[in-house]
Amino acid sequence: MSERSVQPPRVLAAAAAGGRAAQTHPGKGILAGGIAGGIEICITFPTEYVKTQLQLDEKANPPRYRGIKDCVKQTVTSHGVKGLYRGLSSLLYGSIPKSAVRFGVFEFLSNQMRDEAGRLDSGRGFLCGLGAGVMEAVLVVCPMETIKVKFIHDQTSANPKYRGFFHGVREIIRTQGIRGTYQGLTATILKQGSNQAIRFFVMTSLRNWYKGDNPNRTLNPLVTGTFGAIAGAASVFGNTPLDVIKTRMQGLEAHKYKSTADCAAKILRHEGPAAFYKGTIPRLGRVCLDVAIVFIIYEEVVKVLNKAWKTKNDSSPVFRVPEGGVTLHDL
Repeated sequence: MSERSVQPPRVLAAAAAGGRAAQTHPGKGILAGGIAGGIEICITFPTEYVKTQLQLDEKANPPRYRGIKDCVKQTVTSHGVKGLYRGLSSLLYGSIPKSAVRFGVFEFLSNQMRDEAGRLDSGRGFLCGLGAGVMEAVLVVCPMETIKVKFIHDQTSANPKYRGFFHGVREIIRTQGIRGTYQGLTATILKQGSNQAIRFFVMTSLRNWYKGDNPNRTLNPLVTGTFGAIAGAASVFGNTPLDVIKTRMQGLEAHKYKSTADCAAKILRHEGPAAFYKGTIPRLGRVCLDVAIVFIIYEEVVKVLNKAWKTKNDSSPVFRVPEGGVTLHDL
């Protein structure tokens, strides 16, 4: 056999498939995450509004709403369709930096934890997601969520006192200080940490399964969205009790609770275990749509950024065929 004989195409394909997985620069993660977060929240906010109202609706009051449809009906009757967007500004201002921090931190951590082939296994994906969730909780989510919950809760009062986002923020800080925007911090860290840990664990697992032996196989938007929806659903069923506790700790009646543990104990004692899953259905719809949209937009924006912003992580060193074919000396 000639020394310059060429190996079969399938051998070259297999070798190429075994190349190093491309990585995303943290800077691109921050920019793409911010864009994705801003677009997503404008689409899904009404479901977040309904979920929050149902979680704030305590059985002892008695309940104001008989369910999702009744909540929507009462809100639209009293405040018009725009009432379903009460508190949007606080989430919009927060969602952009929240997603930016989430994806930026995740990409930074994952780039440190990938194996020699550039792959990230499910366990490490879980840890990277946990780190991203904790960081976004402390820097962005807790103050943003506290303001959002207070705005939504304020709308149910006979005489709402917040006239808008900036007025509301000023009033909260004037009466409660900066500390007033960090109510429920422990619950928020637990919620966001577990949220992102579950989502990135599921997303990493599904991506690794789909890509198989080719770490650089491209996911089309439909596949990305489906995987994102599955990851979102897993996080809802996994941590809705923490979300309910966080919401109660951030409401206008948060003074009733001494701590996160005290809040959980009182909910269990006065309302029963089912109360920990209030708002699950609207949250499920919102989160599945949320995560699917965010991952789709994120992936597509990263593709555009990779063309306009070149970094050393963009190219993957795969098996290349030298001119003239492959010789035995090349193997």
